[in-house]
Amino acid sequence: MAIITQYVVTHNGVEKLVTTDKKAADQYDKMLEAADNLAGYIQAKGIKLEADQAEELSILLAKNKDVIQKLLKGAALDSVLEEDAAEVVRLQANG
Repeated sequence: MAIITQYVVTHNGVEKLVTTDKKAADQYDKMLEAADNLAGYIQAKGIKLEADQAEELSILLAKNKDVIQKLLKGAALDSVLEEDAAEVVRLQANG
């Protein structure tokens, strides 16, 4: 009989991730925390979004923080999108 340790990440009472990798669970939890902060900031600035839209947007921004930082530093959108597409192709090839 094997014993398997699982890490469960919940967000607002909803199970979001189950993994055996503690580092992955910690990273995902940190990303969700950043997303909560982004959603709070967006709301505090007076931007009106439905709750599910705010959550989806803030998670998108938090998951893609490196890309967002490049854009904020002045990188061209086409360049960033090409890099992003190339990364997807690499992941699928290694999948």
